[in-house]
Amino acid sequence: MGWGDTVDGVNPVLRELVERGGGLVTRVAAEQMVPAWTVQRACGDGDLVRVLPGVLVAAHLLDGRRSDLPAITRLDPSMGHRAVCAWAQGCGALSHLSALDVWGLRRHVAGQPLHLSAPAEAGLRSRPGIVVHRRLGFVLEPPQVVARRGLPVSHLDQTLVDSWPLLPLDERPAPVVRAVNDRMTTPDRLRTALQSVPKLTGRAVLRTLLTRLAEGCRSPLEIWGHEQVFTGPGMPPFRRQARVCVGPRTMYLDLLAEPERVNIELDGATTHGTLREREIDLRRDALLATVGILVVRFAHRRLVYEPEEVRRETLAILAHRRTT
Repeated sequence: MGWGDTVDGVNPVLRELVERGGGLVTRVAAEQMVPAWTVQRACGDGDLVRVLPGVLVAAHLLDGRRSDLPAITRLDPSMGHRAVCAWAQGCGALSHLSALDVWGLRRHVAGQPLHLSAPAEAGLRSRPGIVVHRRLGFVLEPPQVVARRGLPVSHLDQTLVDSWPLLPLDERPAPVVRAVNDRMTTPDRLRTALQSVPKLTGRAVLRTLLTRLAEGCRSPLEIWGHEQVFTGPGMPPFRRQARVCVGPRTMYLDLLAEPERVNIELDGATTHGTLREREIDLRRDALLATVGILVVRFAHRRLVYEPEEVRRETLAILAHRRTT
């Protein structure tokens, strides 16, 4: 339902401005087209809500269930991001968790504060619902700030590093892993960004994660396997994400012990579970068998809850392959 469908008696010019802005209009833009008293009346009648100084939004876009929260956090995050940028008037860029949302790596949680970075000399200050990060040497142009979805956002590498300590512990790796897997960035680029924040909370854990990603791990499960199961006495120097071509098909193997021709696959809890996925795995394993590679699969449950048994089985398989 559009704003014009929910409001009676609103000045038609003001209504058109709001609809053209997707439910948002600045006071400056509105008062260039209609008298100031028209805008004030729309606010007084509850048709428009002032979510930030100089920024007005159609009232029906706010979550009416959380009237205890600042108005800006009661908007859908995408609308909230637009409102914050309109308020900043070109003097700041979305950053931290807000930028992480715009980059498509983690949905911003409704009700939580939005984040904006600005040069230290800018006049912007934090206010209810908005955290302003004032930074020395921050420049609102590439490479520090880029445009994405029509909004100014901090560079991806800086966004990932800045967001790290703000996320719950168990959610921190996922955006980093996804960004590397999707080739949006690289572990080396993220290391460079990390160097600029020497006192980052959880810095050592992030540095270790980047090392594992650089070594070829591509999921939290692979990292767990690397650290808890497939390293140490007796384990060979596995190649991670080893590229193997069989005829016209190219495959990437989780772990490959080349001398023994053994491929260890780590099957995640949310993948490899359906009949179709299992059939795909079987076809892939059979194809690898034609070039002498034995595929051994370990499920998420066993890797997490039976690491020592998985380790023993792996060592026994490798020893047997060496003698045959």
